Amino acid sequence: MATEVRQELTQLMNSSGSHKDLAAKYRQILEKAIQFTDADQLESLKAFVEAMVNENVSLVISRQLLTDFCTHLPNLPDATAKAVYHFTLEKIQPRVISFEEQVASIRQHLATIYEKEGDWRNAAQVLVGIPLETGQKQYNVDYKLDTYLKIARLYLEDDDPVQAEAYINRASLLQNESSNEQLQIHYKVCYARVLDFRRKFIEAAQRYNELSYKSIVHESERLEALKHALNCTILASAGQQRSRMLATLFKDERCQQLAAYGILEKMYLDRIIRGNQLQEFAAMLMPHQKATTADGSSILDRAVIEHNLLSASKLYNNITFEELGALLEIPPAKAEKIASQMITEGRMNGFIDQIDGIVHFESK
Repeated sequence: MATEVRQELTQLMNSSGSHKDLAAKYRQILEKAIQFTDADQLESLKAFVEAMVNENVSLVISRQLLTDFCTHLPNLPDATAKAVYHFTLEKIQPRVISFEEQVASIRQHLATIYEKEGDWRNAAQVLVGIPLETGQKQYNVDYKLDTYLKIARLYLEDDDPVQAEAYINRASLLQNESSNEQLQIHYKVCYARVLDFRRKFIEAAQRYNELSYKSIVHESERLEALKHALNCTILASAGQQRSRMLATLFKDERCQQLAAYGILEKMYLDRIIRGNQLQEFAAMLMPHQKATTADGSSILDRAVIEHNLLSASKLYNNITFEELGALLEIPPAKAEKIASQMITEGRMNGFIDQIDGIVHFESK
């Protein structure tokens, strides 16, 4: 059957006639090929692609027919469609400038298949191949924004926040030009997630909190955004920005229904938090939030140590390294190092007397 299709295509390529008549005949062959199954279907469609990219076929016809061809492929079994997509991209490559629109459509469909398979990286890389800025075709802002957001989201799924950030930054340049409210929300969600993955927790918390007030977002998703805002705030480095965010969340009555509200309350009220009070919260964190810092402690441990140190600075005028270590449940040398870093970075007021081994706290 595939041989028959190949012969018909060869005859048609060597015949003459109006564009309209030839296009109608090619369309009949395409529809016949689509009706086949398994190997016959695959080989017939490959033959059709080879005919369409042949320079003997008018561009007017081949562009039109490849567009039709692209609309049929999503209805095929994924394995067949994937094989045809890869074959088509390979055959079109020498004349890719002539078929930019069709190639973009093929890449979008192929990425969808990879995404269904959970192959996030290949899905992202297929979309990266669409020349959104460098091609001959002028893509509209919404199409470009949507594609960049898809790529960023796929890289996040693949645990590659560096690549995700590169594409969310490209989206940032376009988002002000788009009036599509749904895309604006997708951008905000994706940007918050990138900041979260990059451990820029306070900026992520601010973005998530902003999303939690958007009426266009479903109520359950607003609450989910609020939960992420709270988790990121708890994980953020102690300091003024975090204190402001804690106050914002503590005053938001919706937070009272969240599992981490108890920790929020303790942090807002400057209470010392013990390690055994964190187990339930730690279990709720996402994998990237459970990573360890340079000194071997987890992000959560580090955030809570800094919080406890800031709380101690409001309880004491001064404290020895030994006492501070006992209070923070860490070795005295580590307590001194963290206190010194927070004072140097302007996140806590005070000074260190290394001779006597004392941290002196100053009120603002």
